[in-house]
Amino acid sequence: MTERLPIFPLNAVLYPGLVLPLHVFEERYRRLVADLLAEPEEAPRRFGVVAIKDGREVAPVTESDKPAGPLDGLGIPDGDPLQALHQVGCVADIASVTPQPDGRYELLITGTTRFELTALETGGPYLVGSCEPLAERPGSGAGALAAGVERAFRAYQKRLAGARQTSLSGEQELPDDPQVLSYLVAAASVLEVPVKQQLLACPDNATRLAAELELLRRETALLNWLPSVPAVELTRQPFSRN
Repeated sequence: MTERLPIFPLNAVLYPGLVLPLHVFEERYRRLVADLLAEPEEAPRRFGVVAIKDGREVAPVTESDKPAGPLDGLGIPDGDPLQALHQVGCVADIASVTPQPDGRYELLITGTTRFELTALETGGPYLVGSCEPLAERPGSGAGALAAGVERAFRAYQKRLAGARQTSLSGEQELPDDPQVLSYLVAAASVLEVPVKQQLLACPDNATRLAAELELLRRETALLNWLPSVPAVELTRQPFSRN
């Protein structure tokens, strides 16, 4: 069933089951959060996160008294707003919200379900989209692929953090469920937004895992050519400013 949701464009990809912190300072998104908080306490506080194809989520405003419109800064062609955004996004539930004295918000959001963005309403202070839920399908051979992805991800993780600094006893526990594993690996791997978006949009878990297996092997091979790599925390997505 199609759901009408506020849309939060980002230069990042949110995955089902993953957590993302957001610093909300731009007026149009502050309004979005304020409207959600004004709903009855039992009402779901959710919005759709979609990745931007081009442009920035922070709109440049040249006139100090002119508020940013819902389309400013998104590189949207006249009459075709959907072309600036990827069509597959993820519903976000607000896990926690901390209002700041200056009107900004610190949010912690959790991805829940994927959706296809089929239409956009642009007449309000922020975008509102028609979101068609996308079913999660296992695909053929997801279990076997998950075992290969787990091995490849551990090799990639060690190489990225520095194999000499990681002991076997310090390995993080990975989920057994192929779907959960596929989204965790997609979120934790250091990949460009278009690649992360392709993983989100895969039609089933097996397709996503097969793509990740190829990506992990390629990235690990590339890392082996580098003389040194700084340690990074692989279980956390980048902090996103909005």
